[in-house]
Amino acid sequence: PARYFDTKTTEPISFFLSGLEELLAWQPNSNDDFNISAVPLAKRQPPLHSRRPRTLVCHDMRGGYLEDRFIQGSATRNPYVFYHWRYIDIFVYFSHHTVTIPPVVWTNAAHRNGVSVLGTFITEWTDGEKLCEAFLAGGEEAYGAVAEQLARIAQRYRFDGWLINIENTLSAAAVANLAPFLRDLTARVHSAVPGGLVIWYDSVLQDGTLRWQNELNEENRVYFDACDGLFTNYNWKEEQLQHTSRLAGPRHADVYVGVDVFARGDVVGGGFDTDKSLRLIRQYSLSAAIFAPGWVYEHLGEENFLQNENRFWGLLAEYLPTHSICTLPLATSFSLGMGTTRFLDGKNEESGPWYDLSVQEIQPLYPEYQGRLSTGCCLQDAWCGGSSLRLQGTIAPGEERVAVRLFSLQMPAPPKLFLTLLYKLEGPQPDDFTVALEVTTWDSGTCLEGNPTSLPEPNGRHHPRFLPAPPPGLAKLLAACHRGSYGWTSRCYELELQDCSLRDLSVIVSRQQPSPLETSFTCLLGEVRVLDTASVAASPPQVHSVTASQLWWQ
Repeated sequence: PARYFDTKTTEPISFFLSGLEELLAWQPNSNDDFNISAVPLAKRQPPLHSRRPRTLVCHDMRGGYLEDRFIQGSATRNPYVFYHWRYIDIFVYFSHHTVTIPPVVWTNAAHRNGVSVLGTFITEWTDGEKLCEAFLAGGEEAYGAVAEQLARIAQRYRFDGWLINIENTLSAAAVANLAPFLRDLTARVHSAVPGGLVIWYDSVLQDGTLRWQNELNEENRVYFDACDGLFTNYNWKEEQLQHTSRLAGPRHADVYVGVDVFARGDVVGGGFDTDKSLRLIRQYSLSAAIFAPGWVYEHLGEENFLQNENRFWGLLAEYLPTHSICTLPLATSFSLGMGTTRFLDGKNEESGPWYDLSVQEIQPLYPEYQGRLSTGCCLQDAWCGGSSLRLQGTIAPGEERVAVRLFSLQMPAPPKLFLTLLYKLEGPQPDDFTVALEVTTWDSGTCLEGNPTSLPEPNGRHHPRFLPAPPPGLAKLLAACHRGSYGWTSRCYELELQDCSLRDLSVIVSRQQPSPLETSFTCLLGEVRVLDTASVAASPPQVHSVTASQLWWQ
């Protein structure tokens, strides 16, 4: 069927639904199995429901369902990717189809990085008025059927809820049922999807007129009260933020203040001035909804996209509270889910462009220190996948080393950790530097490293013990300790901790010899792993009753 398979290639594709009839007729079937997310939502700290202001990204690009609709990837050159997942909480996939089901590749990438994904239910113009009249003015049974279908769709494809965007005038009969519909939908999504969300876009007022308020006020509060949050329109002024914050009270983090990166209309700041908007939003402890950050790709072009993207998010980083990883194992090759080549164990396996967000790996923090350090993606060389993480920086005169924080962590440390690192030093004198991992723990009087007689390190810094060879029980898994090839260096470490709580994982680049001069370095990271020895040594669960379906040979 054309909805589920590309007519030219027969490859499985992601899809949307148009109109009320298609929504009400939707049933799960065996052709749509490809659209079910295979990656559960990873846990992170702080969790979504904490009171800390959040960051939502609303992705709206050229009508949606571009190359990202190909569930098993495509040979796309210079595709759009998003990888600053540590800095955001919610990812909304937006299009102007009635029911936008997020392409499963986005759900997989976001979930692997702990970010919730919402689809969009939108009605607009005169067609939207008719559609709303049909299901809202029709009463409880009619709007209940729509709510039920939306909840079932999110549950079936394993994404996390909906942005509701009613951008047309409503009749008195329809508007009377809008808040009850939102309450009903929110309750159904909460029960069908663990941690599910319904967010309302600032559009229709309680009397049914379409008038964007750019704030939370008495005209639209009824909808905010009926669901999990409000996404405001973009043309706000500071006094509206003040008013919104006051009215929201303890729910201030449930108001997502809209920021249009394309800066259409009268806005505080978009483009590379988006930080001006965020600074004000955060002053009032409100959440932010960054709309169309694909501006970087669409407006500035595909050529230097990765540099421009790092610059864009780097300017915002001060206003984006980051998230910690709170489960082990942590393993990543930093691949973006795209590339110009596919690498395996450092070897170029296949040249040619590829794009598949489902195989994007866990993404790190991307720290930038003006003039001292930049972190970015390297597509020219990788250990596994399409890219490695490039650290470029300088070690100042008289200093020995630079620490680059890759991940913040928040979990009790197991008694024994194994860590592996694959790296490659570039530049004229790679032998001038050493590269190692550092783990920091939260300050506590009880945290000890190694045997009980050792003293805790200052500032909770721990330098794991280098292992020249993997321990016997782990030789197969940690073959990495021996396998530096194609110029990559491989390192294995062990760290024993007692009563500690993990805080950060950093990579340390040090000079071999002290120097009065500034020294520049470039280091590629190919893979990092942090493993709990006890769970690694345990034998993996047996797999039973495997079935294969939808096989198509060419």
